[in-house]
Amino acid sequence: MKKVAVLGSTGSIGKQALEVIEKHGLQVTALTANHQVNLLAEQAKKFHPECVCIADSTQAKTLETLLQGEKIEILTGTEGLCQIASSGKQDIVLNSVVGMVGLLPTLSAISAGTDIALANKETLVAGGELVMKMAAEKQVKIYPVDSEHSAVFQCLQGNAMNRIRKMILTASGGPFFGKKKEELKHIRPADALKHPNWTMGNKITIDSATLMNKGLELIEAKWLFDLKPEQIEIVVHRQSVLHSAVEFEDYAVIGQMGVPDMKIPIQYALLYPNRTECPTKALSLTDYGVLTFEKPDYETFDCLTSAIEAIQEGGLLPAVVNGANEEAVAHFLKEEISFLAIGELVKEALHTIPNGKIHQVEDILQADEQARKFVRQKIACC
Repeated sequence: MKKVAVLGSTGSIGKQALEVIEKHGLQVTALTANHQVNLLAEQAKKFHPECVCIADSTQAKTLETLLQGEKIEILTGTEGLCQIASSGKQDIVLNSVVGMVGLLPTLSAISAGTDIALANKETLVAGGELVMKMAAEKQVKIYPVDSEHSAVFQCLQGNAMNRIRKMILTASGGPFFGKKKEELKHIRPADALKHPNWTMGNKITIDSATLMNKGLELIEAKWLFDLKPEQIEIVVHRQSVLHSAVEFEDYAVIGQMGVPDMKIPIQYALLYPNRTECPTKALSLTDYGVLTFEKPDYETFDCLTSAIEAIQEGGLLPAVVNGANEEAVAHFLKEEISFLAIGELVKEALHTIPNGKIHQVEDILQADEQARKFVRQKIACC
């Protein structure tokens, strides 16, 4: 019975992962949440992990009360996440926490030699060079959970000896595809949270609306599949049926298709290399009828442009744009800045904060904090 630690079990990916885990009888060793203490307690009573972690340490007492009588260890904060990831008590760590907080647990799991099902983009966006180097040294496997990267991973099965000409990374285009900046001036969080195809957490949904999500995925793909940024083509595919594709040296293109449901890539990562029935529905191409493909609007969605520029320059700049974006999105969700200000702040951080090389994880964390501080100061000045 495979043992799984689920980091971020109360989020969208975490909850769907638990559906997969329950269906296939996997064993849960640990569950973690940011602040949803009641849901975390419910999950713990159902799956009986050895320990749980609540990131918000102020809720530890509440969690202790909710789990009274249960033989479950309670941990808190980033330290708790890292303790779980490095415990060696599980066969695989599913990292589905949101944001830079996911980097240190990933490195902790790698240090312990534990394989990772990775749904935390920021791990590779900010620390890809460091993470992939350490994973190779420790012979740790990283299984992608993002639907796009899982699609490419699936397309490469049996094709490891064939050279990739390019990767085709598909994007839904979000709720504002086809609109120009003038039409986006008065967008509110409620508008941006209406994704046409996927049900995701607030931060990722806003990233999809700005197309920053696709920029982050391009950076992630560069590290996962050892590609140059120019080998990754972004294509807007409104139906989200073709999850991504690979073009090989002979110009043959192999793609992976399915309904837009994250349980498919989650299950593939947890059960790899086995395929078995998934708790979702089958794809009917005739129900869709038409699949469309278009180019992104790089001028309107400048978050995407900034992310691409950052990975082309390399070094600490991907960590800078990621940190600036996380901070800006948080302020947008609180309606403290406009929708367009997200892209403006990310671009300004990219062009203002000096680049540098990554020697250790502290370099990444410092660049991240520098970017966040820059955004906070810009907002305070306005």
